[in-house]
Amino acid sequence: MAAITAGMVAELRAKTDAPMMECKKALTEAEGDIARAEEILRVKLGNKAGKAAARITAEGVVSAAVDGSTGALVEVNCETDFVSKNDAFLAFVKACAELVAKEAPADVAALSALPLSMESFGPTVEDVRKGLIGKIGENMTIRRFKRYASGGQLAHYLHGTRIGVVVEFDGDAVAAKDVAMHVAAMKPAALSSAEVPADVVEKERKIATEKAAESGKPAEIVAKMVEGTVQKFLKEVSLLDQVFVKAADGKQTVGAMLKDKGTTVKGFTLYVVGEGIEKKADDFAAEVAAQVAAAKNG
Repeated sequence: MAAITAGMVAELRAKTDAPMMECKKALTEAEGDIARAEEILRVKLGNKAGKAAARITAEGVVSAAVDGSTGALVEVNCETDFVSKNDAFLAFVKACAELVAKEAPADVAALSALPLSMESFGPTVEDVRKGLIGKIGENMTIRRFKRYASGGQLAHYLHGTRIGVVVEFDGDAVAAKDVAMHVAAMKPAALSSAEVPADVVEKERKIATEKAAESGKPAEIVAKMVEGTVQKFLKEVSLLDQVFVKAADGKQTVGAMLKDKGTTVKGFTLYVVGEGIEKKADDFAAEVAAQVAAAKNG
């Protein structure tokens, strides 16, 4: 029997985009014949991973893993809402969150290289990802993650599988959980006004300036109008300045609520599935017709 080398496996992976272990199995079955091994993989996986790689992944799942003062929030994307409910996909996202919390990878590439075996795929996260693409038939991408391990207390909230929040705090756990739910509902841009990104403030200032200029008022009045508009915006998008969603009087801010509870929020992370990803506008009828035609031709 021909010896299966790492170079042969790498060559086959480059041609098919199939998981490493699947390539090795195919090469073993084909007794080292790369062309035959490629045929075996195409029969088994249909080369779905390679074909799916360019498709937009704007759906997906956010998952959290929190254990004491260590935790992680992860977003993994897929192409359709249907696949985001797939048990194997959900298990993969959960495993990714647990690995981030436990292993502290530096980035997505480092996470992808970590050991993982599931659904007969492995031995790395990347191999499982590609294996699931081949099995399910949709592109999947690990988009982003945030890890906490600085020793602070953590609270988290998942709104279904599409919105996830982790809050780092000191103080009352119930108050922190309420803040996590508030963040999911109100989607603040930053913890405080001072932490709102400069580009976001500048964009708002530009819009306010253009609107104020239309008033025809003196320059000094326009400047005050602009500053007032910007300050109002900052309060609306800053967590501590927002009116708390559970405020009995409809006026109490999150900052005031936390002060009453003797609690300090150090920071938070909010992930909304697909946020900022441009979704492809598909013609559903045309898509179905194309699938039917492909089935007939296949």
